[in-house]
Amino acid sequence: MKSERSSAKIWKLLSPFWRSEEKWSARLLLLSVVALTLGLVYLNVLFNEWNRDFYNALETKNLGEFWTQLWRFSWLAFIYIAVAIYKIYITQALEIRWRGWMTKQYMSLWLENQSYYRIEQNQSADNPDQRIAEDLKYLTSGSLSLSLGLLSSVVTLVSFIGILWSVSGPLSFMLSGQQWTIPGYMVWFAIGYAGLGSLLVAFIGKPLVKQNVDQQRFEADFRFGLIRLRENAEPIALYQGEGHAQRHLSGQFARIRDNWWAIMKTSKRLNITSTFYAQFAVIFPFLVGAPRYFSGAITLGGLMQISSAFGQVQSALSWFIDAYGQLAEWKASVNRLAGFHEATIAAYERPSEISVLHNNVGALLIEALVLHLPNGTQVNTAFTSRVQTGQRILVTGPSGCGKSTLFRAIAGIWPYGSGSVEIPHKLSVLFIPQRSYLPIGTLRSAIGYPSGSDAFKDLAIRHYLQSCRLDHLAPLLDTEDNWSQRLSPGEQQRIAFMRALLTKPDLLFLDEASSALDSETEKALYEQLLEELPNTAVISIAHRTQVAEFHEHTWRFDPIHSEEDTTGPKAQPTYQIIETGLRRANAKAG
Repeated sequence: MKSERSSAKIWKLLSPFWRSEEKWSARLLLLSVVALTLGLVYLNVLFNEWNRDFYNALETKNLGEFWTQLWRFSWLAFIYIAVAIYKIYITQALEIRWRGWMTKQYMSLWLENQSYYRIEQNQSADNPDQRIAEDLKYLTSGSLSLSLGLLSSVVTLVSFIGILWSVSGPLSFMLSGQQWTIPGYMVWFAIGYAGLGSLLVAFIGKPLVKQNVDQQRFEADFRFGLIRLRENAEPIALYQGEGHAQRHLSGQFARIRDNWWAIMKTSKRLNITSTFYAQFAVIFPFLVGAPRYFSGAITLGGLMQISSAFGQVQSALSWFIDAYGQLAEWKASVNRLAGFHEATIAAYERPSEISVLHNNVGALLIEALVLHLPNGTQVNTAFTSRVQTGQRILVTGPSGCGKSTLFRAIAGIWPYGSGSVEIPHKLSVLFIPQRSYLPIGTLRSAIGYPSGSDAFKDLAIRHYLQSCRLDHLAPLLDTEDNWSQRLSPGEQQRIAFMRALLTKPDLLFLDEASSALDSETEKALYEQLLEELPNTAVISIAHRTQVAEFHEHTWRFDPIHSEEDTTGPKAQPTYQIIETGLRRANAKAG
């Protein structure tokens, strides 16, 4: 039953490409590779016949036949080299097509419907970057390599087992006073030899699958730790946290090292078995065929043909032994991809418990909205509100009460809870988090994100650079850099305000979007927002009291006090969101 589930899982990963829009070109490439693989097997049959004729010419000292066989070998070798080269070339072409298609599908599935966000929230799959970049690569290359190797082994076995049966002849011997005869005895020796070797390799190499899964995970964790260090170089340097970083990274590498030693020990035992098996297979056919040769039953050419045919049959039967290490790595990639695929599908298809719809009313409607944590803990009591264009609302409450989660629910990326949110379909919406995202590239494209570098005119960009006190960045508009590392938090937040002023959304959500700014700059930017976006509904999360003067209403998170068990741990409080009015100081001054 477990084997059936595993096979279904593998088929689910491998089959979609061959039914996709690229199926005809993919199948044509696959047929070409199969034809070339079969061609190589046929050439090996011809080489086996050549072995017999060449060594017979040597045994009989026939010079003319000797030169004939050398010429025959030359053109057979030329054809073999050409076929082998094009088999590799076409296989690589098929591999990159397959990998490209699967990468596109997995990236789409991961990015659509905020699946990447939900996966990170519930930690249902670790290191998705590695699974898309590395595991998909190995899945496609490993699948082609292993399947073509198996095909070649099966066809080789079918082609050479008859030759080995006929040329080896019967073996007769006396046992317990009775004569026994084994027809095609070399075939049975080859089967027994390969069977024993396969059982030993399977037993010794069984731990490799789990060890390879762990190794891929540990390598990805270590690489992610290095990336995190690079991305957070400044705060780590300010904290002088090099010692902690060293210990953390050393601990991660220690897991790589320890698991690698375990792989080495398993591989050593596996290599001892497979190497002894392969080396003994060289002399085994001579050892078994010697009695018939020395009795005169077969010629030297016949003995060499037996040796060659035995080698081909034994090699075909030994496919499992030779490919076991690769099979273990491939199975590890399959397991990781299958887990990632299931997590992505679950995140993609999971229905949100909070309904986010579009309406024609012209106002943002929040109806009986209740937020929950992923563990099911209720955050707030039912909240209902109506937001008209031009309104200014300040969201307040203690840290950790769920203010940002409320924004996530309105944005449609928080599935935990109940109730509904309705957004007018004709109105544009912009969410600005505390730490805005700046993609790597030109500063112009970072400002225009997610629309692109040509979304806004140069004159408008330069105007808002100046009004947002970023005019020193104007000469760098077409400079490529990692701007999230180059710019200070305050500069990044001012760029986020620029985006709001450039896009002019109908609904603007600011989540601590000015927390890194000084009071004067914060005030100037809010005043500019109110002046240039009079019809935009602005909903802000902020802790500074001066931000309140730019808003007319508040959504205040107040904890609901209840009798607590003083002997147990303090429970997570539940909040009620109270909507009240504010008197705007700047409106009064106007």
